Amino acid sequence: MGPFEIMGVLNVTPDSFSDGGTFDDAAAAVRHGRRLVEEGAAIVDVGGESTRPGAAPVPVQEELRRVVPVVEGLTALGLPARVSVDTMKLEVAAAAVEAGATYVNDVTAFRHDPRLAALVAERGLDCCLMHMLGEPRTMQADPRYDDVVSDVKAFLEERLAAAVAAGIAEQRVQLDPGIGFGKTLEHNLELLRRLGEIAAIGRPVVLGTSRKSFIGRLTGRDVAGRVHGTVATCVLGYERGARVFRVHDVAAVHDGLSVAAATLPPDGS
Repeated sequence: MGPFEIMGVLNVTPDSFSDGGTFDDAAAAVRHGRRLVEEGAAIVDVGGESTRPGAAPVPVQEELRRVVPVVEGLTALGLPARVSVDTMKLEVAAAAVEAGATYVNDVTAFRHDPRLAALVAERGLDCCLMHMLGEPRTMQADPRYDDVVSDVKAFLEERLAAAVAAGIAEQRVQLDPGIGFGKTLEHNLELLRRLGEIAAIGRPVVLGTSRKSFIGRLTGRDVAGRVHGTVATCVLGYERGARVFRVHDVAAVHDGLSVAAATLPPDGS
């Protein structure tokens, strides 16, 4: 792993908040995945179930229909990048792994289906464990914390311990504070200000701020106009210890992070 890695978002859903319906054809999705890698993505994260606020669950068979052909198509290209599956369902993760995925990104941090941890352990996969308050349908209703950073850190430490107890090698685990997942504007900003406290857990921090509504609140921009705000959050996050960046606009973020990385000491301190 270099100074940073970019995880390119590839939503194969009709209803994701940013690009829903754009890549729900498998061939178009595979072409876009190739483009993400050409722009600098080291991981392509394929998701078939929207986790935007208010999103409804997707049946297993439908999620499989959306995800598996895209993972197969990307794997067949032999790209210099890992393919990730963004799912909370064991059946979908298992099928995606058979199709070539080597990374599981679970927004529930193995709480929805603890058997997912066993799959990751048995197959020697990388994984991302994310903090989310409640579930997508309800998470933005009225999120409250005693102290958002301390609460999120304690949750991620507990989920990391659970993953290791399930047999997953600690070096395979990355942690995501879940910007926008059951957080107000102020919660998101506080997590960004104090991201170093999450990085202090000792595992790579995955930062997912891309095009999110809090950037719209700060800038007045619609989803398509939030690229510059996204780059700013990624650069600030990098300075504060984040090392993996889950984004839609790979080229812009790659440029911003390349410049930021050049200004910091080689050890990233």
